[in-house]
Amino acid sequence: MRMRIKEFAELTGVSVRTLHYYDEIGLLAPAFTDGNTGYRYYDGDSVLRMQEILFYRELDFSLKSIGDLLSSPHYDKTKALSEQKHLLTLKKERLERLISAIDGAVKGENIMSAFDNSEYKKYCEEAKERWGKTEAYRQYEEKTVNYTKERLNDLTGEMDGIMEEFAICMRNGESPDSAAAQGLVKKLQSFITENYYLCTNEVLSGLGQMYVADERFKNHIDKHGNGTAAYICESIAFCYRE
Repeated sequence: MRMRIKEFAELTGVSVRTLHYYDEIGLLAPAFTDGNTGYRYYDGDSVLRMQEILFYRELDFSLKSIGDLLSSPHYDKTKALSEQKHLLTLKKERLERLISAIDGAVKGENIMSAFDNSEYKKYCEEAKERWGKTEAYRQYEEKTVNYTKERLNDLTGEMDGIMEEFAICMRNGESPDSAAAQGLVKKLQSFITENYYLCTNEVLSGLGQMYVADERFKNHIDKHGNGTAAYICESIAFCYRE
């Protein structure tokens, strides 16, 4: 599925101007930009990303907070969606109280209790803290705070290069426990530590599992070759098995 920016705007209910802005701040980039025409195209992954952004906007998260959360290497989509559902349920219950309060106000009843929003606010703050403030995330913020967009793009390219090396290793018939594959595991770990945060054996093992469990990561990595994500996960698991 590939859509021009106008089609994507109509599908998501977000203006073209807003989509341009999201691209400028690195929140949602087009899946592909035609070098000749300059046309921007969006795909299925773009739709999923926009859905997450819209959920967080509905919960009054700032664009910066949303960007930080979605770019966190420890972002857990499943847990986040569960938290979002609970927050939206609390918001729905509050709106229902307000609707009922309107009827009460017409009858002259005291309806001040309907404006109590303390539970929603408390839960929202706790959720934000849980989703974003791991030690690795704090290190990530510190290391990348002065990174330019060009620097981040370069690092993304270097990471893709390592993934491609894994894919080549797999195509050459090297097993996950081979010296070549294990050397790439160490290279990946060193790259993450040097450029983002301390990538301990435990953290790297978690990343390996995420590469196959999260469809976005799996699909992106498997662009280098079908099965690459699973191959990387197995290589990491062998290196740091108990």
